[in-house]
Amino acid sequence: MHIRLENKTAVVTGSTAGIGYAIAKGLAAAGAGVVINGRSQARVDQAIKKLEGELKELDRGDSGSIRGVAADLATVDGFKHFVAEAPQADILINNLGIFEPKPYFEIPDEDWERFFQTNVMSAIRMSRHYTPGMVDRGWGRVQFISSESAIAIPTEMIHYGMTKTALLSISRGLAATVAATGVTVNAILPGPTASEGVSQFVDDLARDGNKTREQVETEFFEQVRPTSLIQRFETVDEIANMCVFVASEQASAITGAALRVDGGTVNAIF
Repeated sequence: MHIRLENKTAVVTGSTAGIGYAIAKGLAAAGAGVVINGRSQARVDQAIKKLEGELKELDRGDSGSIRGVAADLATVDGFKHFVAEAPQADILINNLGIFEPKPYFEIPDEDWERFFQTNVMSAIRMSRHYTPGMVDRGWGRVQFISSESAIAIPTEMIHYGMTKTALLSISRGLAATVAATGVTVNAILPGPTASEGVSQFVDDLARDGNKTREQVETEFFEQVRPTSLIQRFETVDEIANMCVFVASEQASAITGAALRVDGGTVNAIF
């Protein structure tokens, strides 16, 4: 199977690092024009430079154009600025998200609101803006990057799990809203992934506990995610591979789905 996305424009939120960056790279390598997003211009410029260099090393002269828009999509003003700069897209990847381990009884109202605005409302605003244009053109792909935490709510960060469950509801409802239009809408559910934030978290635990990174990873999967069938952190590219496929023409019959790329962490058949 050869995935080609020439003449398609993809918007990937929160894509200066981690899973979002890997998705942007995969889409660009498949020929799509990609709009990278981050909160600061410096991070956006750095990501564009890095991505252009990596595509050159891959000898992908047929990769799509790459540009970026610096905007905080957790805010209405940031959203308005972004869509003014990039008004149209054929592929929307709602990847922006934050996480923070914190005991339930210590999570204040402000944290619940901050997580909801960042992880949920950003995706609502973006999909509400871009999806109608896809419907009008008769082709489009919308993806919500959820998490295995949407199903197996982590007690160490319930506020995060709540937002990821919300994305499943939005994704399924939007898929039904645009049924039979040529636009597909899906949720992607990664498992524990060695993204930039998670890697830093693991490194901090290793330093504080005077352990190696490998020891921390082993203990994490023994004690926190024992149901994982691969017993390791996934790579960002493993998540991106699913996203690129779901964005392709070959995935035109996949819509309204919650697609798990969780390393078997959720102990369920469905």
